[in-house]
Amino acid sequence: MTNEKTVHFIGIGGIGMSGLAEVFHCYGYSAQGSDLRKSKVTDRLEKMGLAIKIGHRPENIDGADLVVYSSCITEKNPELEAARKKNLTILKRMEALAMLMRDKKAIAVSGAHGKTTTTSLVSLLLIEEGLDPTVFIGADVYFLGGNAKCGQSDIMVTEADESDGTFILLNPLYSISTNIDREHMNYYGTMENVIKAYRTFIESTKDEGCAFICAEDENLKNITKGSKKRIIKYGISDDADIRAEDIALLGLDGSEFNVRYKGAKLGRIKLSILGQHNVINSLGAIGVAMELGMRFDKIQNVIREFRGADRRFRITHLDSDIIIIDDYAHHPTEIRATLKAMENSGRRIVAVFQPHRFTRTRDLKDQFGKCFDIADHLVVTDIYSADEKPIEGVSGRDICESAKNYGHKDAHFISKGDIIKHLIDIVKPGDAVFLLGAGDIGEMPSKIAESLERYFSSDPRHCCSGGESREGRC
Repeated sequence: MTNEKTVHFIGIGGIGMSGLAEVFHCYGYSAQGSDLRKSKVTDRLEKMGLAIKIGHRPENIDGADLVVYSSCITEKNPELEAARKKNLTILKRMEALAMLMRDKKAIAVSGAHGKTTTTSLVSLLLIEEGLDPTVFIGADVYFLGGNAKCGQSDIMVTEADESDGTFILLNPLYSISTNIDREHMNYYGTMENVIKAYRTFIESTKDEGCAFICAEDENLKNITKGSKKRIIKYGISDDADIRAEDIALLGLDGSEFNVRYKGAKLGRIKLSILGQHNVINSLGAIGVAMELGMRFDKIQNVIREFRGADRRFRITHLDSDIIIIDDYAHHPTEIRATLKAMENSGRRIVAVFQPHRFTRTRDLKDQFGKCFDIADHLVVTDIYSADEKPIEGVSGRDICESAKNYGHKDAHFISKGDIIKHLIDIVKPGDAVFLLGAGDIGEMPSKIAESLERYFSSDPRHCCSGGESREGRC
């Protein structure tokens, strides 16, 4: 691939960078890296034999031939500046991934929403088919025990991060585009630039392969009209080549649906992860598996057992008939789809949202205000900066006020340190409590579960309304 043997990863603790470093290490490179803080991810990499430095200092890159950095690393990072002074080869994360993909039959999954779930399902299908792919996923998954796998075949499955535009450098055999949305505008500036990038990504698909696009997304359909690539549309629309029909949404039991491919009915799928959006996500994965020769009956069996990815609708059931749902949703479209999956459950919906990035909060304030209408009770907390500099006058309160302006009757701004106390005060048996956001709110589910369980078990009268005991309803 290259002559560089020692690769240094700046920001190695990030979910995308850690997986990339793991595979470089597996491919025989001497992989090392640095991050601002120690974490479970850096601990795992150290156990694999990677040298990890905590903190960013120029001397950390000593001995490196190649430096790879993530999109959250600033141009003034001391390690990046030191690499430039030494005239080392410097690559962004997607550039390094493109280097690994060069000689592979690659499947690349991009989109504003749903790409992690889609990538996870594609990966599991191909692993169960015995194809032994190399895998990069943007979240930990139960069937890998992490977010990456170094396979021995020439097949690679990767999540294609569109955040800084470098996903257009990938040259996959099969591409999947889940949707286009107003996201990462701090990089793209305009929707026209976003759409142009997706067109370039799709056109980068190899001629002998094909591009799968979601038939529910008008932008994707528009930019592929007249394309010389082989385009396969998936979704629930009548013009989809791979279509879900007779969909039954089964609450916490997931969904069932029939699959029709190019007019022929293939059979019924049982999917355990919730929501119509995940029905659609699964169709892209089914399409790739079929292109690679997987039998539909085996696809049915694998999907039946699929449990999703970390922080994608992770449910914790409490004895008090409360459920806690942890989800990475941090964009209005994602939040609405996630909450909608529980809309007809009969449970009161309590949504706790940690905004992610000041720029996203500023740019999408109105859309955030509209997307929580399904929630009966809304809590918005402080912004998780993701290393962005604060923007004067921008805070989580803006989203709370926006929700109120759009008619929400029970919206509250609560500091992160007071969330547990607030939930103890307002949560009732039977509630569904959503913890939403891409920041460190993902560290709270177990703490909240323990606190609520302790509260409701401390006195039977807390358990149920109307004086019922734990032996009754709970």
